[in-house]
Amino acid sequence: MSAPPKTVLTVTAEEEAAIRAAVRGVDAAALGPGRTVAAPGDAAALAFLLADPAVSGPIYDIPRPITRRRMADWIERSLEEKQAGTGLLLLTLGPAGEVAGYSKITVWPDRSAAELAGAVRADRQGSGRGAAGAGQMFGWIFETLRVRLIGLTAALDNVRSAKLIDASGFQRMGERDAIRPDGTVRRSIYWEMTREAWRAKWGQ
Repeated sequence: MSAPPKTVLTVTAEEEAAIRAAVRGVDAAALGPGRTVAAPGDAAALAFLLADPAVSGPIYDIPRPITRRRMADWIERSLEEKQAGTGLLLLTLGPAGEVAGYSKITVWPDRSAAELAGAVRADRQGSGRGAAGAGQMFGWIFETLRVRLIGLTAALDNVRSAKLIDASGFQRMGERDAIRPDGTVRRSIYWEMTREAWRAKWGQ
């Protein structure tokens, strides 16, 4: 399960309410063509994407085993989180309407913080599109969801994700234990970045 960032920010009731409202009111289409909030009808296509170990293997917080029923339950919980202003499950659809990638955003409005996990279809990995998409998503989380801090984790052997996160300007802050849905532990590299640092690096 996700854990809030190590850094604790002081947040006013007004800021917390604004973050919750921003999450509830998300328009995924603003991220670009083919982006959508996951809906119950997407369960089978999402299960098909994540059945590939090259996609889901490095990710700790996916419900397992990966079945259509488990994906349907995950989508339903994510829609409840959206209504509460605490999370989003977004999909990237390919030309034929297939699910080509996903992004799971967990939000802690009372800490003005968020965490991002996600993956793209195996044939899109290593193309540079993942890095560009991640950069766009980081900026979108800061500016649209209005949080001031993002925390990220990656498995110790997940070299590809670590390079992407480092290149995006996130600061390594040691390691932490990521708890899988089945209760087992994955030791992970841990990063943080503030909104101010993101704007300074990327000119936003």
